[in-house]
Amino acid sequence: MNKINLQADLHVHTVVSGHAYSTLQEVAREAKGKGLKLLAITDHGPAMPGGPCPIYFANMRIIPRQVEGVEIIRGVEANILEEGTLDLSERLLNGLEFVLAGFHSECLEPQASVEENTRLMIKALENPHVDVISHPGNPRYQIDAEKLVRATKRLGKLVEINNSSFRVRQGSYENCLEIARWAVRLGVMITVNSDCHISYDVGECQLAQEILLAAKVPEELILNTKVERVKDYLEGRKRRLREHAGRSLGEG
Repeated sequence: MNKINLQADLHVHTVVSGHAYSTLQEVAREAKGKGLKLLAITDHGPAMPGGPCPIYFANMRIIPRQVEGVEIIRGVEANILEEGTLDLSERLLNGLEFVLAGFHSECLEPQASVEENTRLMIKALENPHVDVISHPGNPRYQIDAEKLVRATKRLGKLVEINNSSFRVRQGSYENCLEIARWAVRLGVMITVNSDCHISYDVGECQLAQEILLAAKVPEELILNTKVERVKDYLEGRKRRLREHAGRSLGEG
């Protein structure tokens, strides 16, 4: 693999996040110009200072399926809180199509040990609505990479390699490389995302590409190089949530 040609970016912020700088239309227009076909709009959850109120996520259903010729997936980057809980209710999560969950110091400070950071991250990932942990290589929250990727495989979910980390989370490289290598060993699908906070950065993953090359990640393990792969994952997600809802009803 010499170059990543992404067809989708699954971690995208707009002005709604409070510390980003572009509207949905501006991001979509830039994405179309770069040849992207699909975006997941994943503004921060409400626990992030300056972030949207919960009703924003309930109202995402009004967003058109196509904006500026790019297909839109309605999502969130939820904040992991105490005991691995999230800052959105199950009712609101039910209405979303793609959910990242991540540690942010504005919402939860790093824990006292690698083991505790890892436990809370896996606890969040075990939420049936969560698809992927955002920027898991963040050096402020040291984790056991093998345990995280093994949990990801067990749950049928995704690993993220986050391009923004290499600019704003200094020291992420080695952690991300270890995570990517475990994903290759275990055959876990990776999503490579920009985590853009301004339209110009949408789809830009050149720094993350260095990780994929160093870890020898095969193209077939990179989810968002093909829209069809993303849609297959989303269909599987729907089945998983239906099964979860059925089990919950049975237990009730």
